[in-house]
Amino acid sequence: MGPLTGLRIIELAGIGPGPFCGMMLSDMGAEVIRVDRKSSRPGRSNDVLARNRRSIAVDLKSPEGVETVLRLVESADALFEGFRPGVTERLGLGPDECLARNPKLVYGRMTGWGQDGPLAHAAGHDINYIALTGALHAIGRKGERPVPPLNLVGDFGGGGMLLAFGMVCAMLEAQKSGKGQVVDAAMTDGASTLMAMFFTMSNAGAFTDQRGTNLLDGGAHFYDTYETSDGKYVCIGSIEPQFYALLVEKAGLDPETFAPQMDASRWPELKQTLTEVFKTKTRDQWCEIMEGSDVCFAPVLSVFEAPEHPHNKARQTFVEVDGVVQPAPSPRFSRTEPEIRHSARAAGEDSHAVLEAAGFSGDEIASLESAGVI
Repeated sequence: MGPLTGLRIIELAGIGPGPFCGMMLSDMGAEVIRVDRKSSRPGRSNDVLARNRRSIAVDLKSPEGVETVLRLVESADALFEGFRPGVTERLGLGPDECLARNPKLVYGRMTGWGQDGPLAHAAGHDINYIALTGALHAIGRKGERPVPPLNLVGDFGGGGMLLAFGMVCAMLEAQKSGKGQVVDAAMTDGASTLMAMFFTMSNAGAFTDQRGTNLLDGGAHFYDTYETSDGKYVCIGSIEPQFYALLVEKAGLDPETFAPQMDASRWPELKQTLTEVFKTKTRDQWCEIMEGSDVCFAPVLSVFEAPEHPHNKARQTFVEVDGVVQPAPSPRFSRTEPEIRHSARAAGEDSHAVLEAAGFSGDEIASLESAGVI
């Protein structure tokens, strides 16, 4: 019974940030109904992003299919989609049509460039969106190319999570005003929001546009990753003086040599020394020396190793559902605990149940099925 229990949300199925938004909302207890394409592949999926939702498969190119979704909208609190601007309008499922059926509806829109602007109708992916905001330029080693941070910054952090946040904000407001609205979540906007701290640092003269030379981008010797003797990696983030002093102590470093912590001109030299020191022991040996201390240390784990770490196991950060290892819902709540109710459904697996719950009669459902609409 998560904190969003009682809310009903329609998800027009898409890829990447849309499903992530749906996972965030459904993990928190919202009833999220995924509208899949009728031509979607059959069979139960192991897609973690699609967990916790029921699926109805609808032919959205038919008037009957569009009407079916609009009837679902009548009893929903929100709907979200991740198509290019104008696509749902052409389908007959745009904000005007949906809000006409349900004036209190929150209509979430997930795009890369946003609903307007010179690039609004251009194709793109996460890497393009974060490039336009300064995020991609800032990530990488000195003198080397920018490094794509997977698709965490655009698709998920600046995209799906910001859309979920925006929709919850709008649904809270709708409960007071009785009026719905459109939430325009652009990954360029979201990624720029995630860069707020670095604009602050830049304005203060504490951040340069030369990647790999700053405090948090691997420029500092005390905030970086290091290879160990067994070819694995550890990371340190010993920013505060007391944590840095402990790093110097536990790594067996010369306190006098490492005293000028914030002298950026010394960082390359001190980093080279640390590189050599960390290669003298295995990752596990460094864990025995530093893990759990105030050095701000952690082993760099792979996606296969992370679920097995004692801390993650103790907190049940990862869980296994139907044989699929996956991140548990987060954040956590003391009373309205979120849960994974079921794994991903096959496209259309719940069509009958969803329509029955929405008030469709047995004859109506049979008619839609025989006509190939569902």
